[in-house]
This record gives sequence, C-alpha cells and structure tokens, in this order.
Amino acid sequence: MSRLAELIEELCPDGVEYRRLDELFATRNGYTPSKQDPAAWDRDDVPWFRMEDIRENGGILESALISISNSAVKAGRVFPANSILVATTATIGAHALVTVEHLSNQQFTSLQPKECARGLFDPYFLYYYCFLLDEYCLHHANVSSFASVDMRAFRAFEFPILPLDVQREIASILDQFTTLEAELEAELEAE
Repeated sequence: MSRLAELIEELCPDGVEYRRLDELFATRNGYTPSKQDPAAWDRDDVPWFRMEDIRENGGILESALISISNSAVKAGRVFPANSILVATTATIGAHALVTVEHLSNQQFTSLQPKECARGLFDPYFLYYYCFLLDEYCLHHANVSSFASVDMRAFRAFEFPILPLDVQREIASILDQFTTLEAELEAELEAE
C-alpha cells in the first residue's frame, strides 16, 4: 500500500468533506495603476503580476517581471504571500501560487484564505488542486467579445478539506512528477 493510501485510510476513514470557494477564500480582483501617474511606476516596491510572469517563470512565483510603487497600492492593501492568482478573464485556464506579498493586474482574481480556512491548506497542495479549478473555469466561461469566468459558478467551486499530512503527500508526489516531466522534456529537446 502506498504512503498516500495509508494516510487516507488512517486520516480520512469517513471520507472527505468539500466546501465552497466562497466559504473558504476571500477574493480580490487585481488592477492596473494608471499609466498617467509616473509615480505609480517609478519604484520597485510591490511585485505586480501579469500573465507574462506565469508564461516566463511558471506557476510558483516569488518575483514579478514588473513592480509598482507603494503609492499605487489602493488603500495600502496588497495580496498576502501564498495567495493563489486565478485568471478569470482573457486567458482563462491559468493560475499561480505567489509566495510573496504582491498585486496583480485585473486579469486575475486572488484567492486568500478566510479566517475559518487559515491553517487548513498547504499552499503547494492548493496550487496543484487549482489545476482542477482552471478546467472548471474553462467550462464556466462567458464567451462574448471578452471571455470571463461566470463568477457565481467560480464561487461555487469546491475544495476538499484533507488533513495537512495528506495534502503534503499529494503535493510531494506531484512535485516528483513535475520534476520528472521537466527532465524528460529537457532530454527530448537535447536530442
């Protein structure tokens, strides 16, 4: 029996509870400071994430390609470290775990654990689980001149409440697969 199967058998004998996104996470939309305000862009105080960051640096981010000044932060409120950014407009189907305090552009909705959910999730498990959220978003998008996720459906997406040991084991297994995949791709490119 695998370590994961043992943990699930031991720690989840009665199954797993699922709870809605809006029960567990506060959501905040990103924004773009005014380009007409040079002071908003003249300092590197706050990392400001865009889709280009994910494309260039992957889904676990600790620095942004562009930063903004503290003066551009609305009400002095940045997104906390270990928030998940989910693309809910334009390029739907992408997300990132951001490990530092930050902001993002308006393409992203930030998921930040509510008080009731603090300590319930390993951030790396959330990162991997959000690949399912990406697929869900793609199937719940309003397609018109500008694609956007149906936010009522977005808020209804459910997350499993698993023991942290199970979450960490799942994240560890998926980390190993990700590493192996990267190695295989590198070998194929070298040929």
